Amino acid sequence: MSNGGAKAAVASVGAPQPLDWKFSQVFGERTAGEEVQEVDIISAIEFDGTGDHLATGDRGGRVVLFERTDTRDYAGHWRDLEKMDYPMNRHPEFRYKTEFQSHEPEFDYLKSLEIEEKINKIRWCQSANGALFLLSTNDKTIKFWKVQEKKVKKVCDMNVDSSKAMGNGPIVDSSISTSSKQFIENGGCIRNDFSFPTGGFPSLHLPVVTSLETNLMARCRRIYARAHDYHINSISNNSDGETFISADDLRINLWNLEISNQSFNIVDVKPANMEDLTEVITSAEFHPKHCNMLAYSSSKGSIRLIDMFEEQDDPGTRSFFTEIIASISDIKFAKDGRHILSRDYMTLKLWDINMDSGPVATFQVHEHLRPKLCDLYENDSIFDKFECCLSGDGLRVATGSYSNLFRVFGCSEGSTEATTLEASKNPTRRQGQTSSRPCRSLGSLSGVVRRVKGADNLGVDANGNTSDFTTKLLHLAWHPTENSIACAASNSLYMYYA
Repeated sequence: MSNGGAKAAVASVGAPQPLDWKFSQVFGERTAGEEVQEVDIISAIEFDGTGDHLATGDRGGRVVLFERTDTRDYAGHWRDLEKMDYPMNRHPEFRYKTEFQSHEPEFDYLKSLEIEEKINKIRWCQSANGALFLLSTNDKTIKFWKVQEKKVKKVCDMNVDSSKAMGNGPIVDSSISTSSKQFIENGGCIRNDFSFPTGGFPSLHLPVVTSLETNLMARCRRIYARAHDYHINSISNNSDGETFISADDLRINLWNLEISNQSFNIVDVKPANMEDLTEVITSAEFHPKHCNMLAYSSSKGSIRLIDMFEEQDDPGTRSFFTEIIASISDIKFAKDGRHILSRDYMTLKLWDINMDSGPVATFQVHEHLRPKLCDLYENDSIFDKFECCLSGDGLRVATGSYSNLFRVFGCSEGSTEATTLEASKNPTRRQGQTSSRPCRSLGSLSGVVRRVKGADNLGVDANGNTSDFTTKLLHLAWHPTENSIACAASNSLYMYYA
């Protein structure tokens, strides 16, 4: 559905119709029975601000870049496109661009600690002069990369007479004897009776330097290290284009892109006595418009943005697992800067920064797993960190689940959209039943707190089989301007459009 179609649906029905998602592309698809190497599993996905480039990071420390191709097929004026009846509703298509090794495994000898090369987060920075810039981080070190096209210059077209060449040595006349050479100042040598013929030697010419091809070169411009005692869980660019933040379990640091040897600690939740530690920082994000505002989430399920947003649990419903499943694994600002999307283990929540009483919408994702929390705790699945994302128009949100499934929910006025898709070439679409209570658009959500329940049978087939906890879709990203989602299932990158 195009943006114009979506607006028409809003005007006529009051809410956009559920999107019909279709498979677009897959990169790195494995064949049946193929064993996936641990280093090839995708661990980060990020679109740039224009949506023309997509970056992925993997557990092997590599960053792979893709570029959009469907917008380059025809670069003419829009009037020319109309005359040609050129289709304007084409969905985004991408191709492989380049890849580079961002991080290597390291060892901290002072702490006797191995540092994995796995890429935790990727964030795009502002491009300049045709070059792409991005930040990537593992557990301890952040790197600032510049990716630019470089013309490779080669010496060619020597135009020498091969019959006069002697191996790889200088070109000389066969009649010249080395025993009769006289050396001159610049390292050359001539015979005593040597003289240049009129017009010079036709078989000897100066070499020609030409640019034969253009290669993409990735160069690390800055390394920001030794500022975190605990594992870095998130990085976020500031809207000023000059600074960024990095967060670990207990601290958030502010950096300038041009200064790698100094950072400023702006949030510190480490208590004087570590035995008094009750919560940790799980994610941090800069406001998309206000450079002096940021939000960070905690393991207690709270989000702090000057004031604190926290939903109070009913004391009678608390259990051993309450704090674990309430821990927020990811937060994202909406483009309007007023709403924040958060993901904990069980739910997806939408918050209004002007309301601190609780989320304005709650989408059930893993409610059907509540009876199995003991099993999830024993196999460590309860600690899985699922990411979330919002559409560019703010009308929908998405997050991943088990069995390589991901959910798309509508959050506009009157929307009952709750779609389940499987990361495969033939996604199985399942519609979840949502609450019949009327919903409000993002602009009017501040006056109501609502709960939207998804399908309780997510991950359970008709035979009652439960979710496959060995296949999980943790990472996904929504294109900033199109209804297109990129998601990672193990080592494969799947892309869908609507």
